[in-house]
Amino acid sequence: MRLDDRALKAAMKKMGIQSQDIPCKEVIIKTGNKEIVIQNPQVTKVNMMGQDTFQIMGNAIEREAETSTEDIMTVMEQTGKSEKEAAKALKETGGDLASAIIKLTEGK
Repeated sequence: MRLDDRALKAAMKKMGIQSQDIPCKEVIIKTGNKEIVIQNPQVTKVNMMGQDTFQIMGNAIEREAETSTEDIMTVMEQTGKSEKEAAKALKETGGDLASAIIKLTEGK
């Protein structure tokens, strides 16, 4: 048995489920050392009993995460190391500020 859109929406409403399409151009999921980028995705926000869930469909590409200038400056200020050393430590620790600072200050 196949439900039409109206019947499906009515059933979802009875169960307290609301869905909404979200128009967007790009979705970026950031992990420690990479980013997953989805261009022109189809994004649906589903609210069920107060909990929001997002469903994302589209073609994803992975790229290396960029280290922000702000993070590099923070590591430099905390450790007294050069920009090159701070950037390298951030890259090696997957962008984790605390780990990069500890890595650079352990030898002091």
